[in-house]
Amino acid sequence: MTDQHGELEAALERVIEAARHHLAAVRAAEGRIDDDDVWQAYVALNNASYAYDEQLMDAFGEVTPWDVESIDPNEADQRFGGAEGVEPTDPHPQVISVRQRRDYRVPSVSALIRVAEAARREGAPGEDQMPPVEGVGEAVLELLQSGDGSLGALDVPELEPLDGVVMVSEVGTPVDLESFDDDDPVGPFQPAADDRLVGRLDEHPFMELDDEHDHVR
Repeated sequence: MTDQHGELEAALERVIEAARHHLAAVRAAEGRIDDDDVWQAYVALNNASYAYDEQLMDAFGEVTPWDVESIDPNEADQRFGGAEGVEPTDPHPQVISVRQRRDYRVPSVSALIRVAEAARREGAPGEDQMPPVEGVGEAVLELLQSGDGSLGALDVPELEPLDGVVMVSEVGTPVDLESFDDDDPVGPFQPAADDRLVGRLDEHPFMELDDEHDHVR
């Protein structure tokens, strides 16, 4: 029983050490997605936890709160693409182009400009004098820049969403923005002759039902 206790203590120390390595890898990655060191540390922590759980069951018939299964590092790398130095087996790399359009109605230009100027002030709290927002276009760009850059940043009462469309295409080459003038409204969005449309998604805004239910008696 003494040897079993010693093995259990050693298994617990491996869990603690694996947890420290995992935390160090997470900190070093600084938020990078699919970091290989984080993945390897995760697998080591998972498997150390699994081994300790099994040994605890064998020794005392008890379990830990960790509901984990053993992970084969080699199989996991093949499945999730985490192995370093492994070239992709697909000989046909693709470039996907996502084109999105969403139209908005502006019920009040002055209200839209006010909310854009408020967003501008919030983005530069140390500035005493901020230049005014001039026009609808500048207001929309300000909201995009002050948000996350997606159309979700335009979900404000001062803009009424209309229909939109998303198109996904396979393209031969990625867009080269330097080849278009800054005031070119068509070029960057114009499909090339060899582009292949994969699919189109039509978007319709949610229309609230009339609270008065005029047609229901």
